[in-house]
Amino acid sequence: MRSKHLLLLVALLVFGAACGNQAGQTAPSSTPAVAAEPEFPVTVDGLVIEEMPAAIVSLSPTATETLFAIGAGGQVAAVDMNSDHPPEAPVTDLTGFQPNLEAIAAYQPDLVIISWDPGGLEDGLAALGIPVLIQPPALHLDDAYQQMRRLGEAAGRRAEAEELVASLQEQIAELVEDHGAAGRGLTYYHEVDNTYFSAASGTFIGGVYALFGLASIADAADETGSGYPQLSVEYILEADPDIIFFGCALWCGTTAENISERPGWSGLAAVESGSLIEVDDDLSSRWGPRLIEFVRLIAESLAARTDAGAR
Repeated sequence: MRSKHLLLLVALLVFGAACGNQAGQTAPSSTPAVAAEPEFPVTVDGLVIEEMPAAIVSLSPTATETLFAIGAGGQVAAVDMNSDHPPEAPVTDLTGFQPNLEAIAAYQPDLVIISWDPGGLEDGLAALGIPVLIQPPALHLDDAYQQMRRLGEAAGRRAEAEELVASLQEQIAELVEDHGAAGRGLTYYHEVDNTYFSAASGTFIGGVYALFGLASIADAADETGSGYPQLSVEYILEADPDIIFFGCALWCGTTAENISERPGWSGLAAVESGSLIEVDDDLSSRWGPRLIEFVRLIAESLAARTDAGAR
């Protein structure tokens, strides 16, 4: 099960390579505020949605998180087995990797959201009259923000989606302003798993690190342009990163301690300075509302280095 999870994670990351607060006006006390009815039909990325969806099936963990963040959780009828956040999401045994058309249709959805089509799913659902919105892995922050807006339009939650994007943009800008200088000129190694797959600067993950001026040691090794090359131990030791961000703590058992104990790794700058930072796989591999937690982790890590006097 562990190896299957890792393969799916790496595959999704590689596939991904090929968020203004609306100012509300206070109504007079004698006139209750009435929320504007969403306007339908709407066209989102070429998909016509006739009515506000009442039964959404999400086969994308990122979309699931976004739907709940914009207040559309009550419209979600079912989500895939990997949609583990928020806790109230109606998790099923559906999967976006090997989707079962009949199982999805059994929920009588009026909108299905997927991050990729493994083959025939979109056409099969369309033949049943079920609209499908495809939101592939974001390549940049702007992609993530745009997908949140599009999902808001599709779910009849346009204003809430705009508010979410504005909030994310504001929070991220503040963190970068406060801590961006501390990262300039530093290199990092983002370890996807314990077979040394890493993220280069051109990926979505790399773009988040780049907000703080950090550069990935994986860039020179990304000969195929996948964005997620598999590095060798010798390459990592030679690159000598200033900071190591590691995922796969749950699935691989990776810890700061066992990284330090790897043969030859004790002399790395990141190990000597204690700059070994655990990253939740979900936070770094999803491009939804919780990306602010990933950004905050980077900012806090840089602040800790500064406080410790690391160079």
